[in-house]
Amino acid sequence: MKYQTALLIIDAQYDFCNPKGSLFVPNADEDMKRLKQFILTNAEILDHICVTLDSHPVNDISHPSFWEDQEGNFPPPFTQITLAEVLDGKWTPRFSPQEAMSYLTDLETQGRFPHFIWPEHCLTGSKGASLDEHLMEALIAWTRAGKSYQTVSKGTYHLTEHFGIFMAQIPVANHPETQLNQELIQTLDKYERLYLAGEARSHCVATSLKQLMDYAPDLAQKVIVLEDTMSDVPNLGHLGNPIYEEARKKGIRFAKTTDKIEA
Repeated sequence: MKYQTALLIIDAQYDFCNPKGSLFVPNADEDMKRLKQFILTNAEILDHICVTLDSHPVNDISHPSFWEDQEGNFPPPFTQITLAEVLDGKWTPRFSPQEAMSYLTDLETQGRFPHFIWPEHCLTGSKGASLDEHLMEALIAWTRAGKSYQTVSKGTYHLTEHFGIFMAQIPVANHPETQLNQELIQTLDKYERLYLAGEARSHCVATSLKQLMDYAPDLAQKVIVLEDTMSDVPNLGHLGNPIYEEARKKGIRFAKTTDKIEA
């Protein structure tokens, strides 16, 4: 059997894609409508679809309830917490303080993304963690035609942020779910081309693309970024832009959902 075309969809879930979601990315609902049509239009050409599922516990290190100030108040969403602030006593981890301090140290040394507090989102088993309804309709139709989609979870370990699908921001020893997902890389590498879609462009899609460039450069060269299926977290697009600039310099292709797929 010759494997040809795969589609990797990053975190196309209710909390990101629905206007009522807790971490709605503006325009993500329209992104999903375009993605749905892309799948339906190219159903016969698509050989494999992998959808990733952000999945967090309530007391995740990136959620408000993990932290408190000197009065016992949780930080509001979109607060940036630095190591210096924790050392000064402005913020205190309510759980696993030693591990939290080590995480902030490593994250700031890495220098890619600051530590942000997000609204509680994609809580394990919640409505917010479910796939976008438009995407789900397309997946059901595609599956009824005789194919099946793969799901991959990320973000389940509470002591590290996990933007990219292939590895946590700071992998944690003895927690394989945070380590580089070689099995997923091997699965996707079977295909001649890999379309990349999902949310958010500024964070999870960008980091997934960066991880491919860093850890699976041969697979990265097969990627085609579907630009009109992803949007930025407001005011944070600058965090992901350097990654897409690097991708273009390395010859990674970019396309629209209306562009024709090679048969």
